[in-house]
Amino acid sequence: MHAIIRGTPAQMFGAQSAAPPERASSRSRHRSSIPASPRPPTTQRESAFSTQHPMLTQHFLFFFAMLGAFNGIGLASFLWWRANGEATQRWLALLVLAVGLRTGKSVVFYFWPGIPRIVLQVGLTACFLIGPCLFFLVRSSQGDAARPGRADGWHIAGLLVIATVVNLLWPYGDHVDLWKQVIVPGILYSWLGYLLLATAQVYIHRARIRGTPARVLLLGAVAGVWVIWLAYFTSGYTSYIVGALSFTFVLAASVVVYLRLRSGLAPIEPYQDRRIPEPEAATQLQALAELMARERLHLDHGLTLPRLARRLGMPQARLSQLLNDNNQTSFKQYLAQLRVVEAKTLLRQLPPKPLEVVAAEAGFQSMSTFHSTFKKLEGATPAAFRAAQVDS
Repeated sequence: MHAIIRGTPAQMFGAQSAAPPERASSRSRHRSSIPASPRPPTTQRESAFSTQHPMLTQHFLFFFAMLGAFNGIGLASFLWWRANGEATQRWLALLVLAVGLRTGKSVVFYFWPGIPRIVLQVGLTACFLIGPCLFFLVRSSQGDAARPGRADGWHIAGLLVIATVVNLLWPYGDHVDLWKQVIVPGILYSWLGYLLLATAQVYIHRARIRGTPARVLLLGAVAGVWVIWLAYFTSGYTSYIVGALSFTFVLAASVVVYLRLRSGLAPIEPYQDRRIPEPEAATQLQALAELMARERLHLDHGLTLPRLARRLGMPQARLSQLLNDNNQTSFKQYLAQLRVVEAKTLLRQLPPKPLEVVAAEAGFQSMSTFHSTFKKLEGATPAAFRAAQVDS
């Protein structure tokens, strides 16, 4: 049971599948002489390595393989909790969760091949959802809607219906051969199909996402899932545990990139010595405007240039130059303009709010700053502006 033929795509799922034509005859001659084993077979290199370093393979290998799955599930929970209704971050959380469950199943099956079959079924179902989660992560980044459109909604519902029907009508424990011969290959090619669709979406919209905060996220997610898929696909020639190890590597690399972006050390070419091209600057300014309108960051009186640069996924110097050279305003002036617009909206509301409340809600740190900034940009004090609105 669960015997895996080395070198077949189905090894990525811990199940047996059809052999390539050039190797099928050789396998059929020797199949009767090979005892069935629930554990994925090891290559000659693995066997020799295990003999020489048993503690490393049994303890360190388990630690590093399970590290990605365990941290992935925890990270997915954190991302979902911090999403605040943002569709892109929720799809990212679901993607990380699906990969975490899939790789976790691989680790458990590798070290404890006698696990209940329901665990294998859960892992395979999570694997079925990896591709769709990546695809809808890319799709959600193309718009600002908090919910998927009608067509995407039907798409998602169809996938959930398929997963539910297959799990209820043909559970793995009662239909092992069906899963090995039909369902597992279907999951394999479904994952690959959605991976290709997501890659195509990123390529088609490459001009739109260039220079936006979504660029690093999308490229990293697509590249990471490709690495994991290829690791599982080629595991018959390396080791079944490589798929789980690849997720640990991808997760660690993502954390390193994130920390470099936060510290402003990301390997992005400096722009201080040359002007940003107008088309590129227009795209980035549009991304900045959409971010400020969507998240209303200017209402936070503690917002700084480095923090805003991190939210945009660009170096601090790049954002500063973008505002100064292409928007003809400094960072402080840019925030002041947005806050004055917000204050004008609040001053028109009835019943009227105290000016102190208006200043605080508009993002100003003090009344003196509120008065001086408002008068400088509008040519009147906040009180005079309100009075003029009432008289008109």
